[in-house]
Amino acid sequence: MLRAVIFDFNGIIVNDEPIHFKLFQRVLGEEGIILTEDNYYARYLGFDDKGAFRAAHQDSGRPLTENKLAELIARKATLYQEAIRNHVEIFPGVKSLIANLAPKLPLGVASGALRHEIETILSTAGLLNHFVAIVAAEDVAKGKPDPEIFLKTLERLNARQGKSNQIDPADCVAIEDSKEGIKAVRRAGMKCLAVTNSHPAELLAEAHTVVKSLEEVDFELLQTL
Repeated sequence: MLRAVIFDFNGIIVNDEPIHFKLFQRVLGEEGIILTEDNYYARYLGFDDKGAFRAAHQDSGRPLTENKLAELIARKATLYQEAIRNHVEIFPGVKSLIANLAPKLPLGVASGALRHEIETILSTAGLLNHFVAIVAAEDVAKGKPDPEIFLKTLERLNARQGKSNQIDPADCVAIEDSKEGIKAVRRAGMKCLAVTNSHPAELLAEAHTVVKSLEEVDFELLQTL
């Protein structure tokens, strides 16, 4: 029984993965690490900033202290705010799907993005008030593919439910665009709908169903999962 829907953010609600690639490429380039577009989409998409910077340094055989990691994340966050100031693109079908679901089900966001990035864009798009819970990079110790972020989002959704009305992971559908995200959803015991916004369908085969766009999705389709 469908009782909650959890959305990823980057690559599902907002079309900003190309921006993230350019910013990772710029910040890593300033550190002498080359990042190609193919490598970003194959290796780093789906990681939060912390995971991506750690993986890039590890792959390059470069040490990375916690202080340096914090500096890189802050540098990229500043550049991101500048990049989206005048350009926020919400994917087709997102606004209508969220408006359709919100009166029926509690909705959450589980994202490796920073909280202020998520809230700024959702507010600009007029979507923020539709979400009961938002779990961001700062809220978890481990990023995707670890299931922590989805389980914590469900925990916050359940905090709004009565004790006798708790939602089980199996009654949740999470919407993802990355391989790491799909793994995290499945490890959390939830159903996963994947969208081919960032990867072709054949790379998203671990999801319970795959669509080309959220324009194809409605409450009835999610119920079938």
